Amino acid sequence: MHDIIEQLERKRAAARLGGGQKRIDAQHAKGKLTARERLELLLDEGSFEEWDLFVEHRCVDFGMAENKVPGDGVVTGYGTINGRLVFVFSQDFTVFGGALSEAHAEKICKVMDQAMKVGAPVIGLNDSGGARIQEGVASLGGYAEVFQRNVMASGVVPQISLVMGPCAGGAVYSPAMTDFIFMVRDSAYMFVTGPEVVKTVTHEEVTAEELGGASTHTTRSGVADLAFDNDVEALLMLRRFFNYLPLNNREKPPVRPSIDPADRTDLSLDTLVPDNANKPYDIKELILKVVDDGDFFELQPDYARNIVIGFGRMDGRSVGIVANNPMVLAGCLDIKSSIKAARFVRFCDAFSIPVITFVDVPGFMPGTSQEYGGIIKHGAKLLYAYAECTVPKVTVITRKAYGGAYDVMSSKHLRGDVNLAWPNAEIAVMGAKGAVEIIFREDKGDPAKLAAREAEYKARFANPFVAGARGYIDDVIQPHETRKRICRSLAMLKDKKLDNPWRKHGNIPL
Repeated sequence: MHDIIEQLERKRAAARLGGGQKRIDAQHAKGKLTARERLELLLDEGSFEEWDLFVEHRCVDFGMAENKVPGDGVVTGYGTINGRLVFVFSQDFTVFGGALSEAHAEKICKVMDQAMKVGAPVIGLNDSGGARIQEGVASLGGYAEVFQRNVMASGVVPQISLVMGPCAGGAVYSPAMTDFIFMVRDSAYMFVTGPEVVKTVTHEEVTAEELGGASTHTTRSGVADLAFDNDVEALLMLRRFFNYLPLNNREKPPVRPSIDPADRTDLSLDTLVPDNANKPYDIKELILKVVDDGDFFELQPDYARNIVIGFGRMDGRSVGIVANNPMVLAGCLDIKSSIKAARFVRFCDAFSIPVITFVDVPGFMPGTSQEYGGIIKHGAKLLYAYAECTVPKVTVITRKAYGGAYDVMSSKHLRGDVNLAWPNAEIAVMGAKGAVEIIFREDKGDPAKLAAREAEYKARFANPFVAGARGYIDDVIQPHETRKRICRSLAMLKDKKLDNPWRKHGNIPL
């Protein structure tokens, strides 16, 4: 017995040391934590239960038989974040550069399978050089096994990827299929082919950071949701983010009691929207003033900034928020913003998180680049997401709701549950000037006549009462009572039940 215990301790010590002290020091020198240090920060103290500590690779080629490390480059298991269950895997760059072997993949698959059985989220901390070349096709098969589980878990349990180092080639597709991707600046990068391959094939010279760094993916590609300055900040923010999510698709979102009264009013909102309809204002000010304690967790803040998405709480309950932002492109919907918001709405719908939509949209972005880029299909993604969504939907039109964009932004016609409007809301096919120039084109040579027609059109349509008369708007509310009215609506809707017709799945316009 004594010998077995000694052997156990030796194995444990070897696993804890990963690739050895020299490689751990190299990891620290880059400003990166080790796989185990990351899990210590992410999970509640003392809650981590490790699995498969003794797993080793089975490769015998290229001298690998003599080069084995217990754990094989990934730390897996489960623990809690603020007392709530979560399954985790953390790749260890000090062991074979975190490269994925068949055994490494089996460890990840085991925790994903268990997470599905018990209904708990999966968080992956990615830091890997890619497939382990010495294993050839076995490592590729390992990746595919992980991908299959990503797809099966989608919409069943939340999946979050935190990329904390390299993530290249086939390795990028597992994070790509998870619900959210966070990255660490200057140490994380994601690309399908690296700078050397790019140079060989296309003769472009590009650095790893420019090609797939955190700033690239949070501002240009939209692949990642957020970037953080270092490992510690990323892990602490991930703990905060986790608090908004339910554990699985059968559970209601978490409730966190707040001392912020549900019927709180804010008179400053009465002057938020400028009198000049063409003047911008910051929609984030409205969001911060209506959510509990001014606490809003924004996602993709630097990508497609004409739409704002993120999580907040209303009367203690998690909600997803989508809002047009008049500060950028006048709040128009374009290709990028449609895709950004559609994916977010679908996540909320999958996990029973109510969706609150703040609308100030003058339409879809015109132009050849948008049409050639497929704005018709991409805009339809957002339309499809809202139409399919069965969770409580509360919509507030703060100013403009023009054309097809009015329909798309969670209108009553797309089964919006409660649709409210501020007194200065304009719900129309288009703006007064454009409408008059089309309807009264024979008066184009007479500016005075056109101005009179414009004033007439504004008086007729630049208010919420025409839509209200048809029941498309449930009520016209004072801006200062927005929080109170949303909280009351959500309380009324908390036991809402709505089922779509049976089908294997719909065919979203990809």
